[in-house]
Amino acid sequence: MENCEIILAGFGGQGILFTGKMLAFAAMLKGKKLSWLPSYGPEMRGGTANCHVIIDDKPIGSPIVTRPDLLVVMNKPSLDKFEDTVAKGGYVFVDKSLVDREVQRDDIKPVYIEATRVADEGGNRGLANMVMLGAVLKKTGVFTIDEIEETMKKSLPQSKQSLVEMNMEAVKKGCELVK
Repeated sequence: MENCEIILAGFGGQGILFTGKMLAFAAMLKGKKLSWLPSYGPEMRGGTANCHVIIDDKPIGSPIVTRPDLLVVMNKPSLDKFEDTVAKGGYVFVDKSLVDREVQRDDIKPVYIEATRVADEGGNRGLANMVMLGAVLKKTGVFTIDEIEETMKKSLPQSKQSLVEMNMEAVKKGCELVK
């Protein structure tokens, strides 16, 4: 999946914007045109957050995603809000640890990942976003694991470089969860 429109959504503090930023930065490193549009409620942690990412070979006219090819949801309100917007044949990645319902549409491809449970078992619940990212990479091929690792190394400040290995372990766990 070379060119795509993505919406990532969940609660503030789940790393939604960071995950979107990694996808956008990876696109930039590949020479793609890109747009990254974050949106979050005033609560910062616990409020809603979503991020629109567009990756294309052509110039992008608007940063707003209306028919995403990929939807990543980390909570039920996000699935409720965005499920109907997904393009026919598109993917919906659902954190099954936190979402107690299934995708209702039969013209899109749901992928259920217990990202929060897996991150919890790994000792850091805050890495559920990276588990989800790994699932997205494995299922769609939008980027490789190596491209995301390079992205993290190049985009994170020197003071955060020690977090790359931990994040990449979570990405790899996410890849393993996809059949």
